[in-house]
Parts: sequence; structure tokens; C-alpha cells
Amino acid sequence: MLNKEYYISSDIRSEFSIIKKGCNELLVEEELINKIARNKKNMVPLRIKLGLDPTAPDIHLGHTVVLNKLRQLQDLGHKVIFLIGDFTATIGDPSGRKATRPSLDQEQVEYNAATYCSQAYKILNPDLTEIRYNSEWFDKLGSRGIVKLSASCTLARILERDDFTKRFKARDPISIHEFLYPIMQGYDSVALKADMEIGGTDQKFNLLMGREIQKENGQEQQSILTMPLLIGIDGVEKMSKSKGNYIGVEESSDSMFGKLMSISDNLMWHYFDLLSFRSSENINIFRKKVNEGMNPRDIKVALAKEIVTRFHSNKDADQALLNFDNLFRNGGVPSEILEINLGPAPINIIRVLRNSGLVASASEAQRMIEQKGIKVNGDRIESKSLQLSAGEYIIQVGKRKFIKVLLT
Repeated sequence: MLNKEYYISSDIRSEFSIIKKGCNELLVEEELINKIARNKKNMVPLRIKLGLDPTAPDIHLGHTVVLNKLRQLQDLGHKVIFLIGDFTATIGDPSGRKATRPSLDQEQVEYNAATYCSQAYKILNPDLTEIRYNSEWFDKLGSRGIVKLSASCTLARILERDDFTKRFKARDPISIHEFLYPIMQGYDSVALKADMEIGGTDQKFNLLMGREIQKENGQEQQSILTMPLLIGIDGVEKMSKSKGNYIGVEESSDSMFGKLMSISDNLMWHYFDLLSFRSSENINIFRKKVNEGMNPRDIKVALAKEIVTRFHSNKDADQALLNFDNLFRNGGVPSEILEINLGPAPINIIRVLRNSGLVASASEAQRMIEQKGIKVNGDRIESKSLQLSAGEYIIQVGKRKFIKVLLT
């Protein structure tokens, strides 16, 4: 708790409104507005923490919901601590999980972590960003320190987590190391002396744990701000690398554009609300136009172009639209596709599909042919015994997979 209340000017109230805009929950509001007033008086920026575990090499659009909020906070003059959880990634965050997350080895974690900074800087201001790794303190803490740290929380408190409770009642396995994760995430806030931590709504328990462990260590408790979760392109679960329903910020402009165009018309509005920098008034005009009969596809194009421009360029967005129209409206082939030489002919179409990487297995290739999902040079294939002679072939699987195959 703050020791005293500070004068809250109209400028501070305006800043607080900007911070609060678009968030799901802000705790504790009175504490945060007083922190802002105190730090303004002392000319010290707030230290605002975001932790991400490098479980895969890609930062995706779901992450950008919180990254955009952080950039907004930087524009207000505050310091962002971008914490890469290289130590906690080896444990695996159990938030929202129905089963134990597979542990990553150190080599995988280091490889993934190496890509995070450059991707985060597509949004964050490097001059107002402090990059930290939680192995800095956990490697030093040692086994004795971790045992002592675990004493700061009871099993009953940990089992208050909805995901743990469900797994416990269902008699699904819960590994002991999973219990340590929220405690360690909480200790990160102690090590960083965080004034505020931001995360998705699924992180609320972990963020609150930071408040508790800061209090245990005699520190002022951080405020917490949660942002809504972005639903993945499947329209079912939150965007996730492990679910494969994500759009990476470093994907090509064509891939990013195509995936955004693939989302449902209803999901499009969710993406506008969480990803677009357009005003609420502008988005409401789009809604009105669709209700009056405008094709939602045209509005979706505006969204796709906005996002592609953000991570590539306006020129790339225009070209991605042309490529998309050529591919899906005109039945054309992308201007740039991978070429692969599969060696001497003849080769059976099943082997071509498998060896080119267009399908994962021979059974998948057979299934795609049965479903009439394979084209060779524009002709739909129906025979699994087709032999391809020497030559050059454009192979298409489904709507978006293309490859040029050379046979000698």
C-alpha cells in the first residue's frame, strides 16, 4: 500500500483513463492512480512488467494485444520491462491447461528467446524497454532458495486456480513443478521491483501472486492490468502457438493477409476490437455498413491491409491483396512459390506430396486425393496411382498450399 495519497490532477486522471481503456480489469485502481501521481511528482516513470515464456520462436498477434497496450504506456513516458522467461519456460505455464505442458530443453528455450526481442521491437520503443531474463535470479537462487520461496504460498491457495481445481477433481495428473510456476512468476515481480504487471485474462492468478510475494518481501504491491484474449483464427480457442491457430508477426505479407481473410465474419469484429487502431466510431460505421448490406469481405480486406501494413508496409499490403484476389477469385497461382527438385521421374503422386512436405504422411495424401483436394497444373487429381513423368509441375493442396516440383 502507498503510505499517503497524492494530489490527482486532471492530466493524471486523463492518463489513467488512457491506461484503463480497452482493458478487462485493473486492480487496484486507487493504488495505481496514486502511484502515477507520486511518480509524476518525483519525475520517475512507472516500471511496468510483461513476462513471456519463449515456448516457440514466434510472437503472434495475440501477444500484440498486450504489447500495444505497453507501447501506449511507453508513449505516456513509462518504462516497460520485457521479461523473457527463459527459466520458467523449462517448467511450462499451466494457465488454462488441461494437462501438463511438455517441458522444453535449454537449447530450445535459447533458440526461441533469441527471436523475441527483435519481434517485440516491431511494437515497443527500444529506448523505453528494459530486456531481462528470469534466469538471472533463478540460477542464483538455487534449490534452497526455491524451497524457501515455495513456503510463501499454501497448497490451498494454489488450488484456488480454476484450471488446477478442474484437473484435481477430474483426477488428471498435476506435476509438483507446475505448482511452482505461479510462485516463480510472482517472484519475478520482486526481482524487478515492478510497479505494475500486465497480461491476458488467463494470467490473473499469476499476476495476483506477484502482489502477494512482493508483500511477503516487504515491497510495495504491483498493480495488475489484464487484457482480453484474442481468439485464434479457428474461432474456437485463444490464439496459441501450441494450437497452431495463430498469425506470427514475422509471417510473410501473403500468409498474414490470407489468414486474416480466412477468419469468420463474426470473428472479424473481435479482431477489429482488439487489434485495429481505428477509432470505435470508425468501426461502428463499418458495422452499420454491413448491417445495411455491404459485403463483410470488403471490411475484412480493410482489417487485413491495416495489420499487414503495420508489420510490413502499405506496398506489401496492396500486393498481398492482389495476390489473394488472383489466387482465390481468379483461380491463379501465387507469384512466388517454393521450388523443389525431387529427382528422377517417374514418381507416384503420393510420394511427390509426401516428399515435398505438402502433406505429413502417405495416408494424408490419399485422404486429400479422395476429398478432391489435390491439383496438378490446375487439374484436379482423382487417381492415387498417378505417375508424374519428367517435367515441371505446380502442385496445389487445398486452397493455400502451392509448390513447384521439378522432375528430371
